[in-house]
Formats: sequence, structure tokens, C-alpha cells
Amino acid sequence: MTVIDDTNVFLPDLWSTHATFSPEKDALICGDERRSWGDFDKNMSRIAHALINRGIGRGDKVAVLVSNNIEAVEIIYGVVRAGACVVPLSGLLTAEQLAVLIDDCDASFLIATESYLDRITEIRGKLPKIAPENFVAADFTADGWLDFESFLGHAADTMPTVTYRLEDDFNIIYSSGTTGLPKGIVQTHRARQHWSYSNALELRFHRNAVAMTTTSLYSNGTWLMMLPILFVGGTLVIMPEFSPKALLETAVAHKVTHTFMVPTQFIVTLDHPEFDNYDLSQLETVLCAGSPLRPDTKAEVLKRLTPNLTELYGCSEGFGSMCNPDMHAVKPGSVGKPVLGFDLKIFDDDGNELPRDEVGEICGYGAGMMKEYYKRDDLTEAITVRDRHGRSFLRSGDIGRIDQDGYLYIMDRKKDMIISGGFNIFPADIEAIIGEHPDVLDVTVIGVPHEKWGETPLALVIGRDGIEDTTEIVKWANDRLAKSQRISGAELRVEFPRNALGKVVKRELRDPYWT
Repeated sequence: MTVIDDTNVFLPDLWSTHATFSPEKDALICGDERRSWGDFDKNMSRIAHALINRGIGRGDKVAVLVSNNIEAVEIIYGVVRAGACVVPLSGLLTAEQLAVLIDDCDASFLIATESYLDRITEIRGKLPKIAPENFVAADFTADGWLDFESFLGHAADTMPTVTYRLEDDFNIIYSSGTTGLPKGIVQTHRARQHWSYSNALELRFHRNAVAMTTTSLYSNGTWLMMLPILFVGGTLVIMPEFSPKALLETAVAHKVTHTFMVPTQFIVTLDHPEFDNYDLSQLETVLCAGSPLRPDTKAEVLKRLTPNLTELYGCSEGFGSMCNPDMHAVKPGSVGKPVLGFDLKIFDDDGNELPRDEVGEICGYGAGMMKEYYKRDDLTEAITVRDRHGRSFLRSGDIGRIDQDGYLYIMDRKKDMIISGGFNIFPADIEAIIGEHPDVLDVTVIGVPHEKWGETPLALVIGRDGIEDTTEIVKWANDRLAKSQRISGAELRVEFPRNALGKVVKRELRDPYWT
């Protein structure tokens, strides 16, 4: 009996198909450098074969520490093409933090760019799981490192014979660590395939699209652009480093149709003095994620940047909702409905599903969910809650509600909620009001100790040029806030600590007041 192959098309196979039928088309652009789909595919294959020749494949973890450039994309997905699991690590981490995560993920191979050299040199003795010959220099030469051309050697540039499985580990992405030590989020080929096609459909990617990254390549949020654009065979433009002027110039020069930005990037870009000189009418989709846009910023984006704004609410563990352009006027303040292939529910602290319009923890389920926290069964169990059908929903740590029409509203982070005199206060509500003040560029609100009320809201403000005192801002805000929401004061800051996606790390801001 003849049995036809299982025709599931895995991402490494799909990329090869794009290269076969559109070899001369631009796949990657970074600055003055370009890479055609044909060359991109060959380079991924050479990297894959070089790893396979050294015994790296299914089950092996490859730590990748790279800058924002074309070679970084080839390395990341070359590892995947070899059948191994890629572990991209943050450039914001210290040497000691990198040592912890490289050991935690059990990496047996490491590829790094020069910007990481000093840190890896400092901790190399703490990485016994990586053999001396398995440290590869992506763009430099140094003693004790295998240079990249020697690593590649005479590796073939044809598609390797690797059998992929949906349940195989595609990558481990470490959480941003806003609430403590980062956790290794394991995502499979199944999850990454779903991530690719669900976002391609939701965000209207197409083969002629040009997507631009504005954030670091190791960040899971950046993959919201990378995976869908490579899925449809379009062109990816990589920003080496973000600045408002560079973003505007790059978007115009390459006729960018799709991009992803975090709220702080919107704020500083709209504030750029030359913003109105750039024609951005070619933008088909601008995605915002990382944290919610303040209402005043969102209004400015829709008015001055593009009406084609999509807001994504989600978590790296793997679920989310989108507020698409047609929803903004219909449901202001909402973060939309579940992304294609996901379900969202609200649960109370005891794991009971709540009815519509009741406030509780936002939980999600779907094909793009993580497999587990790597080697952390306790944390995997803690994040899991089961619905009445026995399905494993993941807890978000966010408080919200779903209205009668199925639209999701975020109240705040569960751990950021302020309890003052018995009242539950959501910082996001206060931030929305203070953000409307003309002297406020950005604001975040935290809870600080109070002798009578237990804790009280304090506003931390990044002001526009010339502001030296916050007395007027405090009075202005408290005149507009409910009595229970009123802030005890406001302090000026030059910047806020942020994670890779621009989300304010409130834990770092709170700690000095509570210790």
C-alpha cells in the first residue's frame, strides 16, 4: 500500500521554497547591506550543516548572542534549520546574568558577536557544558574562539536532510524578568508555525510586504515581524539601533509597509521635531505591543502617524488579543478580541471561570502556547489553570474583564495593583489621566508605603523640556482623579528602567521605597 508523505510544511522548508522560486528577491536589508532570498537560504543551510557536522541537532541547545544585523537572522534560523533549539539571549544582561541563563538552558554550543566578547571572556570558566571548540565568533577573531569562516568550512549550502517534528523545541526565549529571574519559555515548531500564520493573517502580511524591526532581534516581540514576513516570503528591514530619526528615514527609504513599536518608541517618535516632514502613508500595519498605549498617545498615533494601528496584548508564554483598526472607535480602551487560534477567559484566584464583565485574571489557551518553562515544573504548574473542559489555560498575571460583546479590557498588572485603605487602585487609570498633562512626556505610577492607608499612589514623571517642579501636575491630576486614586506626590525622572520591549520594570522603581 502506497502511503503519501505527511505534508506538513515546516518553517525551514517554507523558507527554502521562497528561495527556490524568488531567489533574487530581497529577503533581508540592514543599512547598506542586502541579502537575496537565494543567498539567505544558502547561508542558513551552511550554518545548519556546520552545526550538524559537529554533532549538533535535535535536543541540543545553541546559545546565540548577536547584534542587530543580517548575519544574526541567518544564525538564529540556521540553528533551527539544523534541527537544534536556538536560545537568543539579551544584550542588556550582565556577564553573571548571562552565565546563569547559558547554564540554565544547557547550551552545548555558543555563537556570539563582538559586543558580547568581554562578558563571555569574564564568565567562560563558568560554562563547563560548552566544549572549548564550541565557542564561535560571528564577526571577530580572538584567542580561544573559532572564527566564523573556519566554523563554516566547506559546509554545503543545500537544504540539510533533517526531519522536523511539531513537538520539537524551536527556541527557548527567556522572559524579560520584570518580576524576578527570567524563565526559559520553550516554544515548539507547532507554536512558531502558528505564530507565523496567525500573525500574518491578523496583521495582513503579504508577499510584497516590507517589514521593519525596531527592537532587538533576541526579543520575542521582534519575532512578531520576523516570522510572519519570512512566512509570506516578503522583505525584512533590520534597524541596527533605534532612534526616532533613523526609524522615520528607514521607513521612507524602504517603503516599509509593516512595523512593530513599543509605547515609548511611539512617544519619542511623535515628539521628534521633524516628524511631520516624513510621508508615512505607505504604512499598512503598525503594531504596538509590550504595554498598553496611553489614551492620549494612541489618539496622536491615529491622528498623526497612521490610522492602521493594531494593538496587541499578550505574553511570551503564548496567547494574546488584538485591537484592529476597525475596533478603536467601536470599543475605545479595549485591547480587542483573541488572536486567531486562541481563546481567552477570566478566572478568579480560586481557578473559577468568571462571567462576562466581572474582573479577574486574564488567562489564555491556543496553538501558539509554550510547551513549558524549561526545567521548571513548579512554575509551569503555577501558571496553569484548567477550564471546565480540562484545557490548560495559562495565567497572565494581568487583571481584566471581557465585556458582553467579547472585547477584552486590561485593568492592570496583578502585582502592580495598589491597595490603599482597602481600595483596589489600578495605576494604568491614573497614568492615563496624568499623561494628558501638557508638561508630561511619560509617566508611571507605583505604590509606596503610607502610615495610614498601607500604601498610596506616587507618580514618576518624565517631563518635557523646561519642567522643574511637579506641584502643579499633582494638583492638576488630583482635581481629575477619584478621591481614592489621588496621588501623594510626583517625582521627576530622566528615564525609567525598561525591559527589552520597553515595558517599565516597576519592581525596580518600587524597591527603594519598600526596603
